[in-house]
Amino acid sequence: MPPPPRPSASGTPPPGTPGTPPGAPPGGPPGTPPYSPPAGQSPGEVLALISSGAAATRAEIARLTGLARSTVSQRVDALIAHGFVDEDAEAGSTGGRPPRRLSLRTREHAVAGVDLGASHCRVALLDIGGTLLAVREDPLTIADGPEAVLGHVERTMQRLLEEAGRDPKTLRSIGAGVPGPVEFSTGRPVDPPIMPGWHQFPIPEFFDERFGVRALVDNDVNVMALAEQRRAFPDTSYLLYLKVGTGIGCGIIADGRLHRGAQGSAGDIGHIRVGEREELCRCGNSGCLEAIAGGAALAVRLRELGLEASAGLDVVRLVKEGNREAVRMVREAGRAVGEVLAGLVNFFNPETVVVGGALAAVHDQLLAGVREAVYRRSHPLATHVLQIEPSRTGENAAAIGAGILAIEHALSPRQVDMALAGVGG
Repeated sequence: MPPPPRPSASGTPPPGTPGTPPGAPPGGPPGTPPYSPPAGQSPGEVLALISSGAAATRAEIARLTGLARSTVSQRVDALIAHGFVDEDAEAGSTGGRPPRRLSLRTREHAVAGVDLGASHCRVALLDIGGTLLAVREDPLTIADGPEAVLGHVERTMQRLLEEAGRDPKTLRSIGAGVPGPVEFSTGRPVDPPIMPGWHQFPIPEFFDERFGVRALVDNDVNVMALAEQRRAFPDTSYLLYLKVGTGIGCGIIADGRLHRGAQGSAGDIGHIRVGEREELCRCGNSGCLEAIAGGAALAVRLRELGLEASAGLDVVRLVKEGNREAVRMVREAGRAVGEVLAGLVNFFNPETVVVGGALAAVHDQLLAGVREAVYRRSHPLATHVLQIEPSRTGENAAAIGAGILAIEHALSPRQVDMALAGVGG
């Protein structure tokens, strides 16, 4: 069978389009032509039923959609012919014509997830079903600029494809998380404080020119939130993910979808003022949460006490060594984070709050302070079912979350329908 058409560098359905997987990015890039799927459930919407596990046979698709069996067969046959679906006899069937089960075809489709940090680059290769095929982390300085950093990412992606035995032509989409504000509709960083030279750099176009696929770029905390909800808390529809590292940010899952706000800057809680505190923040204001509880700020205060600490990881090391000042500071940082989080809990009423980032490596001390403040200052109804948990997705959270972003784009009904129709974007 020839390989399926590669999804074009186009958008996905607007919010509310039937069959759109949760978290799928809205719309397409400027200039994307209007798109109308066939009447009824389109092939892409049928694939969404199969990939989500809602339907595993043609009969189940007909029952769920109300489509005629002949129409279902047309849709499914098109998906099989283009390499999106496998159909196999059900194992263990005896006598008569065995039922044939439909499943997402993963072996010919791959995506890449890219996690760019201040001092590291992690690239993950996943199949279209979300299985991790390969991952690599390298030290890297984001301040070296986009050409140098993204050139390294390109070479790493090529290497991972080779190691996994995947033809580059099987790559369907790329997701990336970066440590700064991103206008999601364009995928361009906007005045990122720790990314000199990256303002308005066209990251999606960089990857499109080299791999011929759409790249989706988001803030790193957003893709971490996506990974946590999809992998660790799939039954949670309202979730906040707090990254407490050098800086502090928050990813928001509302009704199962990432909430980015009007321009993509939702969740920037690191610059919320905490009480009457006067610590100077790098943003130019004083009393910001990041200047009080961020890993870099804690390291500065520990150095002032004569301890060896230059970054958040040194704070973690000192806590693990049992240094009393470091333990005290981390617990106080947790209380400051909890003061801000209590307002978010009252406002948003999440089911789950997940705390990740470098300082979450000492989550016993950090979460003790967070929980103390949240349960003291939040309304009882808002905390009735609330759970505050450490991250469960580990060091690959951002890379996997970026990969999930790419998967949900590649499998979106609009994207699949346009691939079947041979429409470019």
